[in-house]
Amino acid sequence: MLGVFLLCASLACNAATAADESVTNLPDPAIDAPLAKSQGARTAVLAGGCFWGVEAVFEHVKGVTNVVSGYSGGTARTASYEVISAGETGHAESVRITYDPSQITYGRLLKIFFSVAHDPTQLNRQGPDTGTQYRSAIFYADAEQKRIAESYVNQLNGAKIFGRPLVTQVAALKAFYEAEAYHQDYATHHPEQPYIKAHDLPKVENLRKQFPDLFVARTMK
Repeated sequence: MLGVFLLCASLACNAATAADESVTNLPDPAIDAPLAKSQGARTAVLAGGCFWGVEAVFEHVKGVTNVVSGYSGGTARTASYEVISAGETGHAESVRITYDPSQITYGRLLKIFFSVAHDPTQLNRQGPDTGTQYRSAIFYADAEQKRIAESYVNQLNGAKIFGRPLVTQVAALKAFYEAEAYHQDYATHHPEQPYIKAHDLPKVENLRKQFPDLFVARTMK
C-alpha cells in the first residue's frame, strides 16, 4: 500500500489545492446541452489531479448516479497505478461520471469541475501532486461534449476569471480504464487520512457552499 501514498500523499502538508483557493461566481457555460425530457444515463470523463478528490466531489452532485476512478489517455498495457506513477504513459488520473441528463447537464458538470474540483491553471500538477498524470483534462465522448468543453474553456479564459490562462486539455476519449479497487471511493472510506482531510474534504465542503441546490449528502457505500 505504500505506493498509494508516494505521489498522492507524501507532500500533503506542504501545498494548498484548488479547494483552498476556490473560485467563486463562475458564469454558466454559454453553450450547453438542454436538460433531457426523460431520464437516462450519460457519462463524462474528467481529470484534475489525484482522482480521490475529483471522485469525492462528484459523488455528492445531484443527478450523478455513479463515479469511478481510473485512467485515460494511454493504453491498456500501462493502465495501472504503479506504471502511470512514472508519468510517462500518457495516462491521467481520471474519473468517469455517470449522470442523468434530465437532472444535470454536461456544462453544469464542467462548471463544478472548474469551480471546486481542481485548479485548471496548474500545468501537469495539482497542489502537491506533480506529473502529467495529474494534468487537467476533459476527455470528450462525442462532438457535443467537445463543443461544450472547448466553448467553456474559451469563455473562462476570455473572462480572465482565474487570473491565469486555463491549461485544461480537451481531448477525445479513446478509452477509460478502471483503477484498482483500493482507489474506489477512497475519500469516503478514509476520511481521517491526512491527505484527504487537507485536500479533498475541503473540496466537498466548497461544493456544498457554492452549489447548495446540487449538493447531496452521501453515506459510506
